Amino acid sequence: MTYRTIVALTGLLAAAALVAACGAAEPAATNTPQPTNTTMPEPTATSTPEPTAIPLPAAGTSRVDASGIEQVYVPAGTFVMGTGDDTAGLPAPAWARRELASEQPAHEVRITTEYWIDKTEVSNAAFRAFVDDGGYRKQELWSEEGWQWLGQQDVESLPVQCEGEDLPDHPRVCVTWYEAEAYASWRGGRLPTEAEWEYAARGPESNIFPWGNEWDSSRANVVDSTGTQPVDSYPNGASWVGALNMAGNAMEWVQDWLGLRYYRENVNVDPQGPATGSLKVEKGGWWGSDPFVARSAYRHFEDRPTYQDHHIGFRIVTPIDVP
Repeated sequence: MTYRTIVALTGLLAAAALVAACGAAEPAATNTPQPTNTTMPEPTATSTPEPTAIPLPAAGTSRVDASGIEQVYVPAGTFVMGTGDDTAGLPAPAWARRELASEQPAHEVRITTEYWIDKTEVSNAAFRAFVDDGGYRKQELWSEEGWQWLGQQDVESLPVQCEGEDLPDHPRVCVTWYEAEAYASWRGGRLPTEAEWEYAARGPESNIFPWGNEWDSSRANVVDSTGTQPVDSYPNGASWVGALNMAGNAMEWVQDWLGLRYYRENVNVDPQGPATGSLKVEKGGWWGSDPFVARSAYRHFEDRPTYQDHHIGFRIVTPIDVP
């Protein structure tokens, strides 16, 4: 073997040993970065705020409605309706004994929904606006029975001529229940139920008269009177919510049919009166009468919805959400 061959073999052996050593070596350690924690944080708990309740007006708060009529606010509440033995020492006239019996028994009533009620009786001027707006020709304002009644009348002569009608600020009297109902609809309201009317007059204290429990002739147009007075008269006779002339001037149509024994049914929540009937109830005293009929519990009921005379007027109630 020559020297060159020995050298070449030696080189080959060294190269093979080097390759073997490299193949057996552990790979170099590397620091692989750990993945970053990507878990999203828990969202902070939030609560949706409750809508802010719109505060209701205080009892007796006044407003002017879309027709320009002043009304007062009557909150929901409870009162004693009707009459027990307490008539303020005023004996019932012979002709009113049946009416007194129908006021009994006195019973607690809850009015669950607040409402607006006219501060005064509807005046001649206020009713004239209804007439001038074509109220007697708009069928949508009238109940079916009212429209049938109207179809039998000379519309051009309505409302009928009546004492004091030329005095704009006096109550509109000589209107039937149907006419009062149509006017109320025209204003976006209705006639009050008997319970709503009496509650607005008496309040939670259930006073005998709008102003208290003692008769005072200076507070109402009743005794020795020869006719109506302006609807805003007798401010010292206002009820607890500020409604005027609920003890006198003109008695007023209410929504209810008459039920002589209805109070004995003890309807304690929002009574509406009987579903049907022939006579409508009227509330409040009237000019030229006596203190007995000026009591807020008094109910008059000799008249059909087609009746009218110069002692009967009305006021209306409007739901709280009607402008």
